[in-house]
Amino acid sequence: MAAAEQHYTLPLPEFDAPVKLAIVVSPYYKDIADQLVEGARAVAESVGATVELIEMPGALEIPSAIAICERQASFDGYVALGCVIRGETTHYETVCNDSSRALALLGLQGACIGNGILTVENRDQAVVRAEAAGQNKGGGAAAAALHLVALHRRLAAPKRNIGFRPDEVHLAKGEGTLA
Repeated sequence: MAAAEQHYTLPLPEFDAPVKLAIVVSPYYKDIADQLVEGARAVAESVGATVELIEMPGALEIPSAIAICERQASFDGYVALGCVIRGETTHYETVCNDSSRALALLGLQGACIGNGILTVENRDQAVVRAEAAGQNKGGGAAAAALHLVALHRRLAAPKRNIGFRPDEVHLAKGEGTLA
C-alpha cells in the first residue's frame, strides 16, 4: 500500500530572481482540479513565485497550451494539472499516454514542466492524490517545475549578442563594455 510508504522530498530551491509559473489545468473534475491547484499555488508561493492560472477543456489540450505559452509568453516554468479516470473505453489510454508523451517532449525541448495530471482507476484514488492537505500531487508538480527552473537558471549560458554589442561572455571576462 503506497500510502504507508515513506518518501524523501527534496527541499524546495531558493531563487534570487522572481519566478513566474503558469498553472495549466483541466477542470473537467472541478473539485479534484481545485485541490490540485490549491496545492500547486501554495508551493509556488512558498518560494515567492507568481502564478497565472490557465484553464483548458481536457488533459489533451494541456501540452498544446504549454507549447503556445512557451512560444508566446514569458513563463519560467509550467505546472500541468488535471485528472483522467479510467472509463469503459480505450480513450483513457489515449488521453494518459498522449498527454504524458507530449509533456515529456516539451520538457526535452527545454520547457520546465511539472506533470501533475492524475491518471487513476477511480474517483476515490483521485481525491486521495489531489487533496492539498494529503498526498498533494499538485504541490509535487509545482515543486518539480521549480526544481527544473532552478536547474535551468544554474546551467544557463550567457546570452550571445548579434552585431556590434559585446557578448555577456566577453563582458564577464572584462573584455569590453556595453555602450
